[in-house]
Amino acid sequence: MITLIAAAGINNELGKDNDLVWHLPIDFKRFKELTTNHHIIMGRKTFESFPKPLPNRIHIIITRNASYQAEGAIVVHSMKEALNLVSNDDQPFIIGGGEIYKIGMDVADKIELTRVYSSFEADTFFPEIPKDEWKLVKEEHHLKDDKHQFDFSFQTFVRN
Repeated sequence: MITLIAAAGINNELGKDNDLVWHLPIDFKRFKELTTNHHIIMGRKTFESFPKPLPNRIHIIITRNASYQAEGAIVVHSMKEALNLVSNDDQPFIIGGGEIYKIGMDVADKIELTRVYSSFEADTFFPEIPKDEWKLVKEEHHLKDDKHQFDFSFQTFVRN
């Protein structure tokens, strides 16, 4: 069960300048709960946006740079290579960025999307979810509050 996990604005915005454009503590908590003890597949820029590797997860970085190395991570050069490394994990996660999500959309079985109900200035975007290929099976709404500046929903999609 390969899962894409992302948070995106209403126009599929993911971030700007290799950083998120919102702060939703409950979304970070959910990301941690879902991905802990699993493989997380990402692009080089996503990995480099972390201050250090995320604890209790196996990091797999996809990059075209043949000489790229990263402490605390496995470096590969294609999604196929990455997926070959996760065969013993019942729930590997593809965590971004935009290009990796586009590639991952073809191989994923599930999408865990936090939909942030606002628009943002961004330079990285989540791909459109084709309605004929994916079905929304769960949605949990959250209203903005003193810790969350925007309304948002946790949405779970499965492939038809």
